[in-house]
Amino acid sequence: MAEKDDYLLDLLVDLGFTTAEVVAQSREEANAAGVGVVDLLVANKVIRPGDVTQAKAAQFGAEVVHLANMKIDDDVIAIVPRDIAKKYRVIPVFKNEGKVAVAIADPSDLNTIDSLTHLLNSEIELRVASEPDIEAALAKYYGGEKKSMDEGIFKDVMQELTEENVHIAKVDEVGEVEADAPLIRLVNQIIVDAFKLRASDIHLEPLEKKFRLRYRIDGMMQEMKSPPKRLQAPVIARLKIQAGMVISEHRVPQDGRIQSKIGNKLIDLRVSCLPTNHGESIVMRILDKEGLRLGLPELGFLSDDQATFERIIGLPDGILLVTGPTGSGKTTTLYSCLNYINRPDRKIITVEDPVEYVLAGINQVQVNDIVGFTFSKALRAILRQAPNIVMIGEIRDIETGSIAINASLTGHLVFSTLHTNDAPGAVTRLVDIGVKPFLVASSTRCLMAQRLVRKICKKCMAPYQPTEQEMRALGLTMEMVKNANIQKGRGCANCNNSGNRGRFGIFEIFVVEDEARKLIYDRVPTTVLRQRAREMGMRTLREDGIRKVLAGLTTCEEVIRATVGDDT
Repeated sequence: MAEKDDYLLDLLVDLGFTTAEVVAQSREEANAAGVGVVDLLVANKVIRPGDVTQAKAAQFGAEVVHLANMKIDDDVIAIVPRDIAKKYRVIPVFKNEGKVAVAIADPSDLNTIDSLTHLLNSEIELRVASEPDIEAALAKYYGGEKKSMDEGIFKDVMQELTEENVHIAKVDEVGEVEADAPLIRLVNQIIVDAFKLRASDIHLEPLEKKFRLRYRIDGMMQEMKSPPKRLQAPVIARLKIQAGMVISEHRVPQDGRIQSKIGNKLIDLRVSCLPTNHGESIVMRILDKEGLRLGLPELGFLSDDQATFERIIGLPDGILLVTGPTGSGKTTTLYSCLNYINRPDRKIITVEDPVEYVLAGINQVQVNDIVGFTFSKALRAILRQAPNIVMIGEIRDIETGSIAINASLTGHLVFSTLHTNDAPGAVTRLVDIGVKPFLVASSTRCLMAQRLVRKICKKCMAPYQPTEQEMRALGLTMEMVKNANIQKGRGCANCNNSGNRGRFGIFEIFVVEDEARKLIYDRVPTTVLRQRAREMGMRTLREDGIRKVLAGLTTCEEVIRATVGDDT
């Protein structure tokens, strides 16, 4: 065993988790205390349990798996009976061509591996996971003293919500719902757990044989323990009542809002109901008014970009456009701009659909297409209110675009968004919807594209060496990596074992100055405009992402995912 321990220590040193000097010092202390050197290093927090897991995997040529990030099918879990899984502390990961892949904390435990081969009557493929990861997975898939987060939703409620002793919910002729207390607690607990897990959206999706519950956390969908299919109708009815929808209407989409108090916090939920083949799908966007961070540094700007951006939004007139796909943080960026320049001597009016957050000291207008109060009509009306600054939720057509640009040319500072992939592409989009190129050239001050990437968890971040594939994808050289602070999260309770917690932006800022105006006026192709913008100093999304990877703020994987299609 001591020989194996020595080999493991050598691997920990080779992988950069500790140094030979530290091991030598710890060896003397461990011998005196009668404990293992590796155990002592972990106890003294010199290395992390995850470091030991990686070293063990390398020792036996096995792959490391993060069970918390995996969704293991029930038929795979059924391969290993509960008593065997708990006795040997293993989790089946997948089955393929007669082989069973199992995750184990100690791949050197040959007795366990031999026993599993015999008990399962199958060839075993090893995967390595940390002990806490194994324990959490055992509790999640086989039950145990520890409960997974999503199981907490149903613990008491599901015991009461049985067909035998509960009249779940009925919709009567006038559209009233008879909802019992357990059902109400179930719906409330779904919302509370989503808030505690920092989810931005709650998705309740009716499938053929399942009523699926998913949360979007840091931009990624995560499936939770789902309510039984038989609760689909009453849960949806309860939410529709809370959101002020017509619960007897099942044929057309509906929108509503729910206001909920969680502890001392008041949150709003924007609710969308959509009829599908197997029932109505509910999506709730969580709007935490108190939790909204409206400072420019919180958006993810590095100091030089922040200085440029502050200069642009401090101008007295012109138009600033933020571009990107849905869910890229455009609205939050605009709110942050307004918050930064909001002063008593300035009148600020916004036109939104819908108003997501209420900002103090700012006049916010919500459009209403049902009564014909569109973006263009709202814009005409608010310009008669003599504002200094106008924010338009989105430029969607020639009418809105023309009014916005004319407003920027008559002494107003205008903020808005567009759906384009990059910053120079906003010019083409405006021209395509019918705005004259000379108006675009004259009015535009800045075009900014953005994407959201996940932050590395500060509690479990550790130095990381990018793979050859990651370096090739990002154009990194050994010289760049050598002096950089590249990090990656190993997974901990703080980040739900994902290695990431929270998100921030990567940006492509195109400041429109004289040379750029001439190019826009001449209607040069987007590719030419983009190339000249880069020559004039514009950093692409990927280049900004690379800077943040080298600074240890996000990972190579995140930047590659967010900038697929970028030509750098």
